[in-house]
Amino acid sequence: MLTILGFAMIATFLVLIMTKKMSPIAALVLIPALFCVAVGKGAHLGDYVIDGVSGLAPTAAMLMFAIVYFGVMIDVGLFDPVVRGILRFCKADPMRVVVGTAVLAAIVSLDGDGSTTFMITVSAMYPLYKRLGMSLVVMTGVAAMANGVMNTVPWGGPTARAATALKLDAADIFVPMVPALLVGLLGVLGLAYVLGLRERRRIGALRLPDEESVETKEAVLVGAGAGGGRPEKRPVGGAGGADGADDDEDLLKGLDPDRPTLRPRLYWFNALLTGTLITAMILELLPIPVLFLLGAALALSVNYPRLLDQKARIAAHADNVLNVSGMVFAAAVFTGVLQGTGMVDSMAGRLVDTVPDGLGPHMALVTGVLSLPLTYFMSNDGFYFGVLPVLAEAGAAHGVTPLEMARASLVGQPLHMSSPLVPAVYVLVGMARVEFGDHTRFVVKWAALTCLLILAAGILFGTI
Repeated sequence: MLTILGFAMIATFLVLIMTKKMSPIAALVLIPALFCVAVGKGAHLGDYVIDGVSGLAPTAAMLMFAIVYFGVMIDVGLFDPVVRGILRFCKADPMRVVVGTAVLAAIVSLDGDGSTTFMITVSAMYPLYKRLGMSLVVMTGVAAMANGVMNTVPWGGPTARAATALKLDAADIFVPMVPALLVGLLGVLGLAYVLGLRERRRIGALRLPDEESVETKEAVLVGAGAGGGRPEKRPVGGAGGADGADDDEDLLKGLDPDRPTLRPRLYWFNALLTGTLITAMILELLPIPVLFLLGAALALSVNYPRLLDQKARIAAHADNVLNVSGMVFAAAVFTGVLQGTGMVDSMAGRLVDTVPDGLGPHMALVTGVLSLPLTYFMSNDGFYFGVLPVLAEAGAAHGVTPLEMARASLVGQPLHMSSPLVPAVYVLVGMARVEFGDHTRFVVKWAALTCLLILAAGILFGTI
């Protein structure tokens, strides 16, 4: 019964948010509460919620101060050169913009933190997508998949969890998987190319003469409208009016070289501070929430010494902070009920039990396939510490090595990064002003195909 109710709860949640019958925050809170009562454990709902909130509180704190920190870095112009570099590559071509999104997300993902990756990627790419009238779900989908592939680096989380759960060396798991993961990354880039071509056909491209300066190109992008229909290729000076009537206008000024929040004299200080922060995060010198708390306080104090300016910057990013942190705490209700009622353990056990004995020698393949739904509907901790050891034991009985099982368990990460149980995805959709349901409808099929591509490559290369 717990298994049926668990799957029913997840299915109900996904249907409601994808059909936009409920907001993600409301669905994350109300649906598990109702199913907790249905299970007969309504009296323990408070305990489950507190446990869930306690577990995610450090993550929520990290996201709150990380959004403030990177918001300030955007305000002061730290990422303006990044945008200009991408602009030179993109040349106002939607295809290049989408490919550039995938490349940027993959590179930034090397820091091992999904939230940081999404904040930097969206900060750099959002103005281009918005002003060219491109689909924002393409941006969120491509960024999530690129980050999902790169999330398998040993310091990113899944590989370390698999190594810990099966008492293996992380390098022994990751290094042989590199060729398969590169195939997956090439698959994401190929998909970005196809999606970019589709966007190019839909909206056309700005035609920019080669002799124009970067500043002129920026001005064209800032002024380019996102009107309906399919515009033709437009020469410089022929762009439509800006759609500045919406509430995204402040973010769209990211390319404005005259915005009052710029601090060009402090550019190298901010660059050094950001580099130091990311290095400290990778080296784990302090807990990540503490690092971003200190970084945000220092960035505000140095760049905006006046108290009124500091308050203005905090207020400017309060909307993102509230949306993301609220979503994380709402997700804590969902995960708390799943774990507390025993639904997640029952679901995992039932899925493992359904594996026929004849598939025993192919348990690595089975694990790779199961990693798609299990890491989507469960946290990485639940999958790697709760399910993977059981699967590995079953595989060992048929001669499948723990290393093969551990490598196969990494396959589902491109899909996992868009799971409603991953806090970082709310940073992505929140900063991009994309409905979570729209992102889910778009990305799930492509992310699943990326996972299967990695699995096939791993089998082909003999690492799984």
